[in-house]
Parts: sequence; structure tokens; C-alpha cells
Amino acid sequence: MEETFSSLPENAFRELKPDEVYNPLLEAGKEYKEVTVWSVLWGVLMAVIFSAAAAFLGLKVGQVFEAAIPIAIIAVGLSNGFKRKNSLGENVIIQSIGASSGVIVAGAIFTLPALYILKAKYGNAMEVSFLQVFISSLLGGILGVLFLIPFRKYFVKEMHGKYPFPEATATTQVLVSGEKSGDQAKTLLIAGIIGGLYDFIVATFGWWNENFTTQIGHLGNMVVDKAKLVFRINTGSAILGLGYIVGLKYAAIICAGSALVWFFIIPGMNLFCGDMVLNQWNPADLAALGNPTISHMTADQIFKFYAKSIGIGGIAMSGIIGIIRSWDVIKSAISLAAKEIGGKKDPNKVEPRTQRDLSMKTIVIGSLLAIVATFIFFLTGVMQGDILQSIVAIVLVAVIAFLFTTVAANAIAIVGSNPVSGMTLMTLIIASVVMVAVGLKGTAGMVAALIMGGVVCTALSTAGGFITDLKIGYWIGTTPRKQERWKFLGLVVSAATVGGVIMILDKTYGFTSGALAAPQANAMAAVIEPLMNGVGAPWLLYGIGAVLAIVLTLCGVSALAFALGMFIPMELNAPLLVGGALSWYVSTRTKNKDENNARAEKGTLIASGFIAGGALMGVVSAIIKFGGIDVFAQNWINNEWSQIVSLIAYIILITYFVKATKK
Repeated sequence: MEETFSSLPENAFRELKPDEVYNPLLEAGKEYKEVTVWSVLWGVLMAVIFSAAAAFLGLKVGQVFEAAIPIAIIAVGLSNGFKRKNSLGENVIIQSIGASSGVIVAGAIFTLPALYILKAKYGNAMEVSFLQVFISSLLGGILGVLFLIPFRKYFVKEMHGKYPFPEATATTQVLVSGEKSGDQAKTLLIAGIIGGLYDFIVATFGWWNENFTTQIGHLGNMVVDKAKLVFRINTGSAILGLGYIVGLKYAAIICAGSALVWFFIIPGMNLFCGDMVLNQWNPADLAALGNPTISHMTADQIFKFYAKSIGIGGIAMSGIIGIIRSWDVIKSAISLAAKEIGGKKDPNKVEPRTQRDLSMKTIVIGSLLAIVATFIFFLTGVMQGDILQSIVAIVLVAVIAFLFTTVAANAIAIVGSNPVSGMTLMTLIIASVVMVAVGLKGTAGMVAALIMGGVVCTALSTAGGFITDLKIGYWIGTTPRKQERWKFLGLVVSAATVGGVIMILDKTYGFTSGALAAPQANAMAAVIEPLMNGVGAPWLLYGIGAVLAIVLTLCGVSALAFALGMFIPMELNAPLLVGGALSWYVSTRTKNKDENNARAEKGTLIASGFIAGGALMGVVSAIIKFGGIDVFAQNWINNEWSQIVSLIAYIILITYFVKATKK
């Protein structure tokens, strides 16, 4: 007999009254289809596809889209298309395994491409292999899952109704409203095709420029040259969709940070420090340029060597603020987990199916084995057999990963975004200082610090993403233990896929060519290189960013979003504001609230299609170039008119987006 569900229970999103119980859609006393050949195979396929797409987009623009919603839509569309009955539990497993893609990608690409960035500079003095990328990503993911499970009940059950879980809410609604989601899958597919073709044409054929800038014509070039004042915007579909998902509020904060750097700090340095040579923080890099004064540097060089460091300081301080704010959460969650480990179980008490986790014994043993495996990996593959350095490294990684796990989960539960880059930057600074103190420096120290950062970053990213999966399961009523077990399969597949994509993109474009922004990885490289080479880091610039983050926090502004805007290139921030403005526009055009909500929901689908399609076709384009096929019109792209065509194409794309939400 087929069961149908129209909506979640009335108390799904509010705090429960005393003695009130939340009863999920799938009854705790019944067994349902969850882990089947269908759900596992489709989950693995989604993990591969979205790992490749998310890795490309993340390295291209520095933003990783969350795959949970599009995977949920596809899962429901497949179930409806193949007439599968009672597939709600299966769809949760597909989503959970597939969503491993986004979390592994975020962990890997924020740190590990820095190995390739530094290798391009130091050559054979640094060794980088697929196994290093794969193993560090996998071990970090495993630690993230195991460290989070003891806190599941705190976040998803004890705090029911107190945390909004924005992404989990949207994904759950998609999974529950099955028939409606069948139509949603069609909308997503059409948007994916349009966005994918749009970005594929730009990346493969170069029919128009991927950026529009004010650096055109005599006047535009003169302003850039004399005043170091320039505006740039990427006109791709994937980043436009990303801005829609981010929303106007956070997009505006990000762009405010970008505006501060590009419209005030860079022109200001040119105006007030134009005749100065500031080479105390990066003497080798500036010597290679001939030790130019500020006025003889380009706006991009001023950004790279100075302004970006202020953003790094802000990101790192945001991570510290996150731990301080989450300290009560850490204590509460540890207390709850400790009661389960130390408490005596009542033999007559049977845990409901919907609250069955992996046993604490399994989690403790698994965590210890994962830590030992990470230690062996450090000892044999990173530290060249130095036991002291390996012990110090594993202690740092385990402690920092565990402490920051709840910060990551808390951030996802409240705002749906994980400040993993800020936490990882702080980890790298701590790791670099400590590892230098125990004798590890130079290129070997850089590799070690980045691998350590990769493990921590992936652990935190996985923990934050997995709490979304578990909250979805809690609302619907699936078995947590099954989600937890099969998550590991998704981690293995995603780690292997990401490792391969990173290597292909490095060989095709190179991380130092400018074709791949890889902003977080560039930041990691910029932070550890001076520390490991005995050159003083730009602590003054870091300090300015840190103070700014504190002030913003006291003013109630997201310091992380603002700092990311200061750190990521302007052309990647500006389209976020356009997408955010689109989100506001389509959801406020009528006086009918239901119609506005329907348009906003359809906009989310179109944006998700743009993101997935654009990112996937970006990978396809990279593979084509990797295979030696080059049909890119470089001479046309060098012509300023390619930017004008780019702006026209962008306006047409935005017009389609707006009109499509009204159909």
C-alpha cells in the first residue's frame, strides 16, 4: 500500500511545548525502504556528478554550492518517473550519500590546490600526488562524521525549533512534496541546460568574454592606470544562480567588503603611499617585479600583495569569534554525549528506530582508528618518518577538528553557511607556528601544514554538511544509523572524484594562470609561505582585518561575509549582488504573498539549475581542453568588444530568469 504525505507536522519548525513530542512522517514503530540498491547506486552517481561540478565551480569562483536541494529534486523526479512507491526513505539516503560531494569539495579545494600553487613556484622541491589529496580528504571526512554523531541529538532533537536549519528545511520540503517536485525536476533540468550551454560557450568557444569591466576605452584605461580604480563583474550563469541562493542580505555584505578594498583601500594606497616600496612582507615576489613603488603596481598587484591580507585577518578572526560564541554549545553537546557513554542502559528500554545512532562504542573505536590512520599517513606520507612532528601534527588536527566541529554545525543550523575557510586559516597559522617550533620548515613544512589544514577543513565541512542530512532525516523519520553508515561510502567516492578533478584542472589550466581563482587555496598558500620561510608575515595587515571583524561583529554585521568580500576578487563578488537583487525582485513584485513565495521557489529551482548546469559544463569544457582540443577564440576575447557582447548576453540571461519565474 502506498503512503502519501502532503506536508510536515504542524510542530516541525516551532519549539515544542512541555511534554510535547515531535512525531515524524515515517512512524518510529514501522520499517520503511531506506537502504536499497536503487538508493545506494543513485546516491553514488549523484556524489560523482556533483563532486565534479562543485569542485570546478569552487576552484573557479571560490564558492561551493550545496548539492542537497538539487539532489533531492532529482531523487524525487526519478522516483516519480520510475513509479516507485513509498520512496521517501530511499530519497533521503540518495540525498545523504550524494551530498557528500559538496562537503568533501569544500574541504579539499579550500586547501589542497595550494600544494599545486606552491609547487608551480618551487618546482621539484615539492611533491604532490593524487594519494595525498585523496587520503587527506577521506580521513578528514571520516573524522568529521564520527566527531559529529555524538552531537546529533543535541542539534536535531534537543534544539528542535530553536535552530532554523534553512537548507535542511528547503530540502525536506522538496522531498515531502513529491508530486510537486516532479514538476520542479523539469524546471531544474531546463534551467540546467540553458545555464550549462551559456557557460560552456564562454569557456570552450569564447564567443564573449566571461567578465565585463570598466577597463575599456581610453578613459576607462586611464582611470585604472592613474587612480587604480576599476569595476569588474563575471557574467556567468553559475555565479548568478549562486547569488540568488545566497540572497540579497549576505550578497550585499560580501560586496560591501569588496567595495571597501577596490574603491577605497587600493586607490587610497595609490594616493597616499604611491612613492613607497612596501616589500617587507614579500621581498622575493616584489623583487621579481623589480621592487616597484605602489604607483607603478597594477590594482591587481596591490590587491594581491596587500589588500587581500586584510581579508585574511578578518576571516581568521571570524573563526575565533565563532568558537567563542559556540562555547556553550560545545559544553552542552559534550555533556549530552558523555551521559550516553557513561550512563547505564535500561535493558527494558528500546530506542525508537528514528533515534538509533551508531553505538558510542563504535564511534569511539572508529574515531581512534581514524586518528591512528591519520597519524600513520602523516608519519609515512608527509613528515618523512619524524615521529615527534607526526605526534604534534595529529594532536593539533584532532583537537582543532573536534573543537570546531560544533562551530561548523552551529553555523549551518543558524544561517545555513559554514565559515570553514576562516576556521581553516586559523588552523594553518597555528599549525605553521607550532610545526616551525618543532623543526619543520621550508617546502616540507608547507606541504605538512597544508595537508594538516586539508584534513581539518574537510572534517569541519563534512560535520557542518552532515548535520543538515541528519536534520532532514529527523523531520522525515528515517533511521540515523543508516544515514551514518552509508555516508562513509559517499565520502570515499567524493574524495576520489575531487582528487581527480583537481589534478585535471591543474594540468589543463594551472592554479597560477589566473583561469582558476581558487581564492581560499591562494590564501592558504599566502599565509603559510612566509611563516615556513622565516619571513615575517604581514601581521599588521592581519591585525587590521581582525579588528575590523570585531567591530563588524559588535555592530551585528556578518564579519565572515564582509571579510570574504575583501579577500575574493571583485568580479566574483559583484554577480552575487546581482543574483541577490534578483532574489529580492522576484519575491516582492506582487501584493499576493503566496504568488511571491511561488515565484521565489521557482527562482530557487532556476538558480540551482544554473549552478549545476554551469558547473558541470565547466568540467566538460576543462576535460575537452585537457584532451588537447582548443577552439577558444583568444584573439576575439582580447578585443574590448567581447566585453560589450558579454554584457548584452548577461542582460538576456537575467531577462530569461525573471520571465521564467512568472510562468
